[in-house]
Amino acid sequence: MSANMGVPDVQAEMEAIKGIINKYEQSIDHADTNLAAEIWSHSAEVSFIHPRGHERGWEEVKRNFYEETMRARFSERKLRIRDVRIHVYKDTAWVEFYWNSVATFQSDGATHTSTGRESQVYRKDEHRWVLVHVHYSGRPVTGEREGF
Repeated sequence: MSANMGVPDVQAEMEAIKGIINKYEQSIDHADTNLAAEIWSHSAEVSFIHPRGHERGWEEVKRNFYEETMRARFSERKLRIRDVRIHVYKDTAWVEFYWNSVATFQSDGATHTSTGRESQVYRKDEHRWVLVHVHYSGRPVTGEREGF
């Protein structure tokens, strides 16, 4: 907060969120539930929507996404985030970005490459930002054949 009239220092808040996005990227790369636990809210209200499912609550995100999908399915993961846009409004923030991912399947060593876009919602919880919602999907599809 700024010393003047309790107005949030938006630039400082954006920098804090950039740090969380960096930790998020690392948590995926290493399938690290301890690092993920530092950035996610542990609330039952947490949600994570992705092409393989929809988790609700931190324990489901931890188990289904990090442990059963990222750690159990892939021996290596490399997520790269780009074109980040951060929007801060009081104790709420949302982020939009695009990502590229390269992962190696545990089962046969095959490489899986994907690209997509993601939005995230953050809440300021006891003077720190925590991740409360993620929604990601594949890259946008454009063109006349898709009916748009």
